[in-house]
Amino acid sequence: MTDTTITLIGGPTVLIETGGFRLLTDPTFDPPGEYKLPHVTLKKTAGPAVTTAQLGKVDAVLLSHDQHADNLDHSGRAFLTDADRVLTTIAGAKRLQRRAEGLVPWETTRLSKPDGRSLGITAAPARHGPAGIEPLAGDVIGFVLTFADAQRGALYITGDTVWYDGIAEVARRFRASIVVLFAGAAQTRGRFHLTMDTNDAIETAHAFPDAVIVPVHHDSWAHFTQDRNDLEQAFGALSIGTRLRFLEPGVATRIEP
Repeated sequence: MTDTTITLIGGPTVLIETGGFRLLTDPTFDPPGEYKLPHVTLKKTAGPAVTTAQLGKVDAVLLSHDQHADNLDHSGRAFLTDADRVLTTIAGAKRLQRRAEGLVPWETTRLSKPDGRSLGITAAPARHGPAGIEPLAGDVIGFVLTFADAQRGALYITGDTVWYDGIAEVARRFRASIVVLFAGAAQTRGRFHLTMDTNDAIETAHAFPDAVIVPVHHDSWAHFTQDRNDLEQAFGALSIGTRLRFLEPGVATRIEP
């Protein structure tokens, strides 16, 4: 089995090293600060654990969406200019241009190495809040990584989403051994959540019964209403706490399904 190592840089930004490939999710490298959007001001409370200089080159950036600063900040945008490949939404690719490649849900592309190693990347559906939020929140996707070894489970990155039938369909199509779950129960508009709360996280864990759940994007920003403690308590109450694997900032962590 190919080893998978995940390093938390901060918020939704993780370096995934698997199958000989280095992949970066939602680049955010700014120091703490504020970002004024039309409807809200987002406040970043912690800087990155790894700088772009320390990170080095990656094979691809997996960008769930470009329209919110907590998923792509100023330094993150600068990082994209040197990335070999940037995979994101169709709308995001049009806005970013350069090397950005837009994918629709269920569309698959591949990364390849000269030695023949390859990695499949499938765009997964995501909904950034309750039904009807799409005109306000914009398009979002997740990603499913699949490997040449048919016996190996997929690695699923949810992106910013809540639990809904699109996530259930991902579970029907793919057997994941690792789920990188964007949590935090983000709240900026009204009283509804824009990302997974503890109930959503448990639903996702139930849908992927063989997967290690790796929660990210539940700290470093002021608009999160739930954190690591909430996840630990909720999963612990159902006696499934051992399925959680939390990452320490800046520490390369081997994930063993």
